[in-house]
Amino acid sequence: MQALRLYAGPAARRHIERHGLQPAHIGTIPAAAGGPKGLMLGPLDRFIFGEWLPRSAQPVHLIGASIGAWRMVTACMDAPVPAFEALERGYIHGEMTPPPGRKLPLPAQVSATTASNLRAMYEGHVPTILSHPRYRLHVLASRGRHLLAREGRWRTPAGYVGAALTNVASRRAMGGWIERVVFSSVAAGPLPFGTRDYRTRQCALTTGNFYPVLQASGSIPFFLEAVHDIPGAPPGAYWDGGITDYHLHLNYTAPDSAADGAGLALAGGQSDSQDLAGALVLYPHFQRAVVPGWLDKGLKWRHRATPFLDRMLVLAPDPDWVRRLPGGKLPDRNDFQRLNHAERVRVWTAAVQAACQLADEFADWLQRPDMGRVHSL
Repeated sequence: MQALRLYAGPAARRHIERHGLQPAHIGTIPAAAGGPKGLMLGPLDRFIFGEWLPRSAQPVHLIGASIGAWRMVTACMDAPVPAFEALERGYIHGEMTPPPGRKLPLPAQVSATTASNLRAMYEGHVPTILSHPRYRLHVLASRGRHLLAREGRWRTPAGYVGAALTNVASRRAMGGWIERVVFSSVAAGPLPFGTRDYRTRQCALTTGNFYPVLQASGSIPFFLEAVHDIPGAPPGAYWDGGITDYHLHLNYTAPDSAADGAGLALAGGQSDSQDLAGALVLYPHFQRAVVPGWLDKGLKWRHRATPFLDRMLVLAPDPDWVRRLPGGKLPDRNDFQRLNHAERVRVWTAAVQAACQLADEFADWLQRPDMGRVHSL
């Protein structure tokens, strides 16, 4: 059965109907938080960054939170295909033994292991990553405010309860507790999305703060320790970028730079292929819904597409195909408790091998785009 589903916003659909999809049409690639689910996108990453996108020359903004940030950083390495394979192996085979009497390792233990693994993965490559000639890298983290400004035994749970209650009433109001911080590589320039939807800061991503930023972007509250006082950024406690932007449901139709938004109006049907460069947002994702924040997971009314995503094409596994995977689902963090190490490695490896079908089908579809396979986002 078919593994891949494609979902397009209205502007993206019009564009593809008239022009097909060429690598030069891509201006932005987001990468979601989601832990082990991101493993399923490895084959697509290897095809897109190793084979397809290098056929073009336009700048591309790469935006990531948590495991998505690690994926986008990996895309900026000199040899992305073996780098993605190394990231995948390290994630699948990583093992941490919980202390006696605990089902999960202590947050300090997970944080220390994550820091060590990030250095092993990227040591010696950071200047190259930050100065990539084409890719403009943006890593998201969530900075606590007021009660959440420092991590603490009581203040952190109390702060997140307050943030969750506020978020139910208004996502924007949650900015009183937690703000979005975007760390951009020096050459990245203005952000490729609007920021009026949520309290946002932009800071430089440099060799001096690369590791703490990457660590913070994946620091899930209560599972890892917060990263405090990142160099070159406002003081405070920083957590997983998925808290504010779980699936990066950002306003891609109103970038902070008018120049970066030049392709927006052109997606409707200009004929000059040069003018179409960078018009679309290509989103390898693990589901159809683009959920705004981590605290929105249970708020189904926020899972619908909005005009923010009009230029987006989502590539996601078919839910029926997912049910045929080991365990009938995508890999997730619950597998750390549900399976022993050997079982988890076996199940995750089988799932990722199956995900090669996603990349194969996308490559085939690009040869002859069938709009009958493109569903509404």
